[in-house]
Amino acid sequence: MTIESLVRRLSVLVIVFFLTLSSAIATVHGAENPRKMTVVSFGLFGDEGVFRREATGAAQIVANRFGGDPVVIKSNTKTGGSATVETLATTLQAEAKKMNGESDILFLILTSHGSHDGLAVVAGRLVETLKPSNLSEMLGRTGVRNKVVIISACYSGVFIPRLADADTLVITAADADHPSFGCEDKAKWTYFGDAFFNAALRRANNLKDAFFIARSLVFRRELREGFEPSHPQMAGGEKVEPLLVARPSGTPGVVEK
Repeated sequence: MTIESLVRRLSVLVIVFFLTLSSAIATVHGAENPRKMTVVSFGLFGDEGVFRREATGAAQIVANRFGGDPVVIKSNTKTGGSATVETLATTLQAEAKKMNGESDILFLILTSHGSHDGLAVVAGRLVETLKPSNLSEMLGRTGVRNKVVIISACYSGVFIPRLADADTLVITAADADHPSFGCEDKAKWTYFGDAFFNAALRRANNLKDAFFIARSLVFRRELREGFEPSHPQMAGGEKVEPLLVARPSGTPGVVEK
């Protein structure tokens, strides 16, 4: 064997060694710094208790299925509450500061009455509207790339054009032209919330499958009860949806205020 041949072989061995070492370091680093998911859930309409219960139940199911931690839940009542447009903005900013904006996932759940203008916010005497433009600006300011937004409300499809893109998956209880149903004061879930969170998400392995199961359940229930279909929608999220694969239930850090 010539000296030149020996040098070439040693060079190859050195390169293989460093590639193996780099891979091992990356694996350890990834294990120490796993992708984190933060869940923020707001029940915006305080005059009916179903929105508070849905916001709480939905957040806990999402966290258990996908390992969300922390979980921040805020809701309103007939006398007041902290689930306002302002506190939504400050909550999203505060949680985003704790996240890795490039790799972590922000999962936002909003439940309320809706209109063509946006979502109704009622906290005691405070009455306001969360508009699609407002929410788009809030999410943009977080600097978080991977986002999931689920909105359970009438006409909630109005949010899709302003929010949905490859990095933001948007799921709504209705399209932009139809109401959704089931918002009785003493109910635990709306029709969509029951179908998506309480039924489909408990057994589906990903959000896409859960959506199609829920859409079918909602349609059959609306047909059975004589309602015009609400047409739940799903848009965007081509890059974020594959990141959310259901895993064994965990014990999320739920913070309800």
